[in-house]
Amino acid sequence: MRWKRGSSSRDVIDLRGRSGRAGGRGMAMPVGGGLGLAGVVVFLLLQVLGGGGAGGAAFDVPTGFDEALQAPGGEALPPGQDPDRDLRDFSVYVFNDAQAMWQQTFEAQARPYERAKLVLYRGGVDTAGCGSASSAVGPFYCPADRRVYLDLSFYRDMESQLGASGDFAWAYVIAHEMGHHVQQQLGTSDEVNALQRDDPGRANDLSVRLELQADCYAGVWARSVFEEGALEAGDVDEAFGAAEAVGDDRLQRQAGRGVDPDSFTHGSSAQRRRWFDRGRQGGEPAACDTFSADAV
Repeated sequence: MRWKRGSSSRDVIDLRGRSGRAGGRGMAMPVGGGLGLAGVVVFLLLQVLGGGGAGGAAFDVPTGFDEALQAPGGEALPPGQDPDRDLRDFSVYVFNDAQAMWQQTFEAQARPYERAKLVLYRGGVDTAGCGSASSAVGPFYCPADRRVYLDLSFYRDMESQLGASGDFAWAYVIAHEMGHHVQQQLGTSDEVNALQRDDPGRANDLSVRLELQADCYAGVWARSVFEEGALEAGDVDEAFGAAEAVGDDRLQRQAGRGVDPDSFTHGSSAQRRRWFDRGRQGGEPAACDTFSADAV
């Protein structure tokens, strides 16, 4: 993907210099323990790329944290001392590019749009509405504080543990999380949460449809990158590889389990690729109505 360094950091909160802590409190481990990506793929099955039906991790909120996270944006590490400077700058560029596209889309439809924030952390982080998480959770979006959370080490984990490599594979991850922000802005996430409470038997199916819609929204952004002339050879294949790598069926096999479609929360590899591609081909949010489709 062609990109330019120097993208604005006004929506970025860089906490990487805080040793995995935000607000000075000890990190609360996710439900089931802070299991590393290398050790347990099962944990990723529930948490990677959005974490459940709400698009964020559901953990208890640390008391008094809301004020602590309101740190100024900007770089926590001096550029000359940042080993992940290139990845950091690329991540910020993708986040800003996706945000700009969605803001323009909302404005064209005369809809209000509240800008998301990008939080970069290392090891663990506290959120202002979704509790605490370790890097084992993977990238996630917290609808309560409208923030995308990234531990940049997951870029290397994608390649070594999930077999998904390349800059556009990483861009797909960020665009998927921004898809959850779009769902939050449109009220889709709240509607799904209410339906899940009213009909627990449909909870998994609704979660899958929500996640596949976020994949489709990522594809809509990918189409905008193509129209800008910024796609390079192999980029789409990298995104396909990432989408397939985090399919529920593949993660269950990697964890040594049998494939159980009834337990899916994000969709199969084929479904995730298909809906990303549907958004890429359609280029419009209207192509991403996973909830009206009889089958996804």
